[in-house]
Order: sequence, then C-alpha cells, then structure tokens
Amino acid sequence: MAEVTGFMRHVRACNTAVLPGARLPFRLAGTQVGWVRPAIAEVLAPFAGIRLDANGVDLDDPAALPVIARGLAEQGHYRWRQEAFDVRGLGGGAVISQIDRGAIPSFGIEATGVHVNGLVRRADGLHLWIARRAADKLLDPGKLDHVVAGGVPAGYGLMATLIKEAGEEASIPPALAEPARHVGEIRYAMERPEGLRRDHLHCFDLELPADFTPEAADGEVESFELWPIGRVFETVRDTEAFKFNVNLVLIDLFIRLGLILGDEAEALRQGLRPGCPSSIR
Repeated sequence: MAEVTGFMRHVRACNTAVLPGARLPFRLAGTQVGWVRPAIAEVLAPFAGIRLDANGVDLDDPAALPVIARGLAEQGHYRWRQEAFDVRGLGGGAVISQIDRGAIPSFGIEATGVHVNGLVRRADGLHLWIARRAADKLLDPGKLDHVVAGGVPAGYGLMATLIKEAGEEASIPPALAEPARHVGEIRYAMERPEGLRRDHLHCFDLELPADFTPEAADGEVESFELWPIGRVFETVRDTEAFKFNVNLVLIDLFIRLGLILGDEAEALRQGLRPGCPSSIR
C-alpha cells in the first residue's frame, strides 16, 4: 500500500481505530456510551453493579461510574486527572453521568474539546498565534499547539470553556475571547497508548488585535510565536511538529481560507466532518 503523505496523513493518523473491533459495548442505564477492551471488561466485572456478557458491559446505575473509574485508577490502569467530564450516549444527547478525564480512553467515551485559531491580520498578511506545549505535559510534550485549546469539563458549555481556557492558558481577557466564532466540528476515533480516543472538537476563529501578545499563564504552554499563515501551512504539510489533533483543525482552516482546493479539499473535508449532530453548545 502506498504511503499516505501531505495533509491526508494527519487525517488518517487520527482515524486508526476500527470499531467495534475486539471491543465490547459499554452501556449506562441501557444507553451505549463507549467501548471497552476485553482486558478492561475483565477488571470491571468484580465491581458491584457491573454486568458482563457476550453482548457487552452494562452498568445500570450511572452514579456508580465515577466510583468504579476511581477504583480502576487505584489499580493502576490509568492516571487520575482530577477533572470530571460529562458522559453522553454515542449519538450525543443528555448527560448520563460523569467520569474523570484520565479514564475516558479506557472506556472509549467521547470527549468534547474546543480549539481556537488565534488570527491576526497585518499589512503583510494573515498570521496565526502558535503555542509550544510545556516539556512536562503528559500528552505530546513540546509539540506546537493552538493559542487556546482544551477539553470541556463537566457542566461547562463551549463558550464558557473557551473563555476559561483563554484566560488560563494565554492570558486573553474575556472581552477579547468572547467574539470567537464557531466555524466547524471535527470527530475522530484514534488508537493511542492510553486507549481509544473518540474526540469531538469544536473549532473557533478568534481575531486578535495586532498589538495584543498572549502570555503563558498556567504552565500548559512554554511560549507563543506569531507565524505567517504560509509558514503554518508548510509546517503542517511537511512535518509532525504540531500536536496530532491540532493538525486537523488547521487543515480545516486552510480549506476555509481557500489554501487547499478541489478534490483534495473535498477528500479532506469528508475525513474531518462525519456529519454527526452537535451534542453540546
């Protein structure tokens, strides 16, 4: 099979999971919310309330999920992150339960996040603020990132998360963050060392003043640089310098800017947008 190069390699790299594959459905109160490997199903089986059979893993009491997830963390199956995320069914809908962020890949539950393109329009063309992730980050340390990006915590909406992350990560005040425009959604299912990542990314464009400089605030990011869009385009196309899912959001930006056209743009667009309805606002 020929090697996939260019922008498409990033889309393929984030869609490596075959579902269900060997995984079993994981259901809360009869609603499927994720997928678990047989090895995780076996360690779940002894917990009170868990029912395991050939059809999958069931937990009738959604309120028991956080307790069970903490028990698996104490057994060493993943790192406890102390950050709760909402749990919904495979098709979205109402919140069924909550689970710690560190447990999400082991249960194959979808995580929702926001990614912000920090745009600056100057006389010499469009520029983009680029962050470099801290060297001590658990996931992709030192990689390039968006000016603002983060998961949506339990009980938060998209804009509340964006404003919170903008202040915490880049010292962007609410008055500058609030005009951000929701411009698209991306979904993927990816095999990672930590398990199955089923991510639902909401993409935003945020126009920032030319005289504003973001500043690292909470240790998530080491530094920020303002890059011309052409440099961003070439770096995504030719290197692996950006965090894996940031590439997808930037490819979406390039398509919207008309930098990728024709059949290539359409193939990429289909890979980025599965047409699933939004589950959170």
